[in-house]
Amino acid sequence: MADLADKWTNKCLGTKASSAEFSKYDLVAKPYYQLAESSDDADAIDEEFEIAVCDLGLYLTGQAADKAKFISQLGAAMSEIGFAILVNHGIAPTLYEQAEAWITELFTTVSLQDKMKYRAARHGSVSEGYFPIHETSDIHPDLVEGWVFGRRAFRLGEEEFDAAELWPKPELEALFRQLVEAGTALFQPIMSAIIEYLGADPDLYVDRLTRPNFGQRLNYYPAMKAEHDASGAGRLLGHEDIDLFTLLPAPTIEGLQALNRAGKWVRIQAPAGSIVLNTGDYLQRISNDVLPSTTHRVSPPRDPADGKRVRVSFPLAAYLRPNELLEVLPCFENPKYDPIRVITFHTGSTAKFYGDDYAVESPV
Repeated sequence: MADLADKWTNKCLGTKASSAEFSKYDLVAKPYYQLAESSDDADAIDEEFEIAVCDLGLYLTGQAADKAKFISQLGAAMSEIGFAILVNHGIAPTLYEQAEAWITELFTTVSLQDKMKYRAARHGSVSEGYFPIHETSDIHPDLVEGWVFGRRAFRLGEEEFDAAELWPKPELEALFRQLVEAGTALFQPIMSAIIEYLGADPDLYVDRLTRPNFGQRLNYYPAMKAEHDASGAGRLLGHEDIDLFTLLPAPTIEGLQALNRAGKWVRIQAPAGSIVLNTGDYLQRISNDVLPSTTHRVSPPRDPADGKRVRVSFPLAAYLRPNELLEVLPCFENPKYDPIRVITFHTGSTAKFYGDDYAVESPV
């Protein structure tokens, strides 16, 4: 227990740090912000800003005018803050409701000893596996347990597969595969709409997002205790996603906030069954900084009763394969960034969270 207490004390220094202290790891332009999660005064919150709601159904099943309307709405939202709320996406809300129960089962019925057999480690570009509470990153004691399952963790008909190798409860693989197949089916249309908004060929990433690389993250936030409130730490560190974009089914308990371009935090309140979409670092780089990879965090809810409840979330990250190139889209005449391998970009950026030895260099 003493070791855990010491680790907590050391990591809590992260709540007093700023993003500038970790800027050497950033491979796209990033904003300045404090890592503190729950000590903001009222002026730090923009209560008037609302994340745009975009009807994905217009793009999936609509006519040309409908598609153009969605592209315009989505592009404007992503350019403004890097976040949008998607409705009419075609995924049954009951699937999301069931997933919350599956996540609770995974985290509460498997012992810590058994969870640690699947301790997260880098596979390709991405750290996959189990993250104990307080250990999502090396710089902050996040109040969340996490589990990342990559493509290899699902029976997708591409190779020999044994669920027991990556799942402590193999029967859960088939259940979560439903989430993965439903979410990854949206990767291509969303990316095509974004690329068309930027002025490039909308089919440019179709091949790359056929049988896509992804990370299905499962987050389990236990009920908060008095010592958590007093520590100044929130439920999840302010950070940016390292991917093309992330699809997050709307959480049932508040806390998700995004940092707008005015430097204030915005509460994201998405309707049940909707999907919160946000830009990641890959997309900021290839969009030549037009689409910001926006800082976001999970802070304690305003209602103390909600803080005493378990919170779960299950974001799905759209990745590219490690050896692919990240290049600024050809529609931009003056690219700010040189081409870079995904594995170099991804591991170099996330070394901020996992330590300098996590970074991998791969020549272009």
